[in-house]
Amino acid sequence: MTTVYDIPSDVFIKKVAEELKKLDSVSPPDWAMFSKTGVHKQAPPEAEDWWYTRAASILRRVYVDGPVGVQRMRSFYGGKRDRGSSPYQFRRGSGSILRKILQQLEAAGYVKNSRQGRTVSAAGQSFMDGVAHGLKAEVAESVPGIAKY
Repeated sequence: MTTVYDIPSDVFIKKVAEELKKLDSVSPPDWAMFSKTGVHKQAPPEAEDWWYTRAASILRRVYVDGPVGVQRMRSFYGGKRDRGSSPYQFRRGSGSILRKILQQLEAAGYVKNSRQGRTVSAAGQSFMDGVAHGLKAEVAESVPGIAKY
């Protein structure tokens, strides 16, 4: 069976974002079009569907990294802050965006919360592996090194 690990992340995230758009439980809040994704950014994202892309990326990251919390995810989505003539410094990403997306994914049934952190539920694993299996034939033609089954 094809899993998330067998598909390149950029192709996989685009497809999962398309599938998440079909769900009612995952949708950007009203403030999402005005918010930056962290203090290290100078402007909000330009793409209109960035919320779904970030949700797909977070879902993949929870699948790959096992139990994770919001603080650990903030470190992953952080970046360097431009401080003018002073050296750049690392700043974590927005916790509110991550928290809201994780809550929406929990409401959809794809993520579950435990004492150790958030993990992918059985329904979430089935959803993501199904998307990966559907992409396998498409990716096998365009990416060398992926075996055709």
